[in-house]
Amino acid sequence: MFLRSFEKLPPELQNDSVRKYYDILAKKRASIFFKRLTDILLALIMLIILILPMAIIALVVKTTSKGPVFYRQERVTTYNRRFMILKFRTMTVGADKAGALVTSANDARVTKVGAKLRKFRLDELPQIFHVLSGKMSFVGTRPEVVRFVERYEPEMMATLLMPAGITSLASIRYKDEDEIIGSISDPNDVDRVYIEQILPEKMKYNLEYLSDFSFFGDVKLMFSTVKNVF
Repeated sequence: MFLRSFEKLPPELQNDSVRKYYDILAKKRASIFFKRLTDILLALIMLIILILPMAIIALVVKTTSKGPVFYRQERVTTYNRRFMILKFRTMTVGADKAGALVTSANDARVTKVGAKLRKFRLDELPQIFHVLSGKMSFVGTRPEVVRFVERYEPEMMATLLMPAGITSLASIRYKDEDEIIGSISDPNDVDRVYIEQILPEKMKYNLEYLSDFSFFGDVKLMFSTVKNVF
């Protein structure tokens, strides 16, 4: 992944707020190059190691609940491009059409196996293929659904200068998301609370990540993720 010239960014990214973060990243092209190189090498190694466990997970998902093995949903990544994210299915079929787009730890739509996969983030493993293709990175802002990106303030668009990530600074530091969502009594209010309260708080960390971006910072975040999961 190489940083485009500012003039070639999509119009929605060409604003003064984004320019501040662009100028920071433009000085760190070597770190961006090594970030991409590490993504490719690590993804290949992980595929070799995890191909059998992933096959077992796929079998368990398929045999314990009705529906496909994988869950696909349109998300947004670098330069506001859309792609279909791939995860192991952790919810009942049609769950995203039967309720809010975001879920909490005690969401009734989550299957028993799905709850275990989510706890250890094993549902994210198929995204290794997105890392290989360049649609995602191991570290970056978590890919949001189109509906939420359309509500971004100008500064938030800066998070689309880099590939979406499997893990992020916000994922590690923002601990209140499940608690807040779980406390909402009206399911119809979940997406509204996410947009108005949770998303702005997570974006503070996402923008902090861009401001302090470095190759070794990414490595540190990957180790922090493993520590927090286990």
